[in-house]
Amino acid sequence: MFAQFLDIIFKSIKLDKDLYKNPKYFSEAAIYFAGLIMILDGVAGAIAANTMVKASIGVSGLTAILTWFVWAVFIYVIGVKIFPDKENKIPFKKVLIAVGYAHSPGLLRFFAVTPDLVLLIVFLTQFWIFASLIISVKHTLNIQSSFKASGIVFLSFLIIAFLSIAFIMSRMSGLPVSNIS
Repeated sequence: MFAQFLDIIFKSIKLDKDLYKNPKYFSEAAIYFAGLIMILDGVAGAIAANTMVKASIGVSGLTAILTWFVWAVFIYVIGVKIFPDKENKIPFKKVLIAVGYAHSPGLLRFFAVTPDLVLLIVFLTQFWIFASLIISVKHTLNIQSSFKASGIVFLSFLIIAFLSIAFIMSRMSGLPVSNIS
């Protein structure tokens, strides 16, 4: 079972489209593999971030699970419900698993142990995750066009970014402000 887990990670990092086409990678254990990848991705991000700012590893793991679910919901709604390529019955669970697998390149953030490499590694792994998400969306949703798969991923990202910024801005209005004159 551990060998299959490592196989999933390496196929995702190699951007292997067969990962998303082969039903053996979507077995009963798949949801646990995807969840573990997301938790490890969150922990790796927290470790990388700790070289610059202090971040809670536990909170980062939980945030990664929430992010995983939100990404999957938006990709599912946009790609399956709003802009389907074919009349396919793609279950949400399959999209959830594929999004989790696509975050495997984020595990490389464990190597961002020096402050000089953090920004470079985080930047590269984030683009790598986007590439992996595009491949996963294209093959999981049976989309013919890479351009359409890219659009689904980037539209999902923009919605998540907008909601995140709106949430942060709404919390900033409650912060105490000093009126030193």
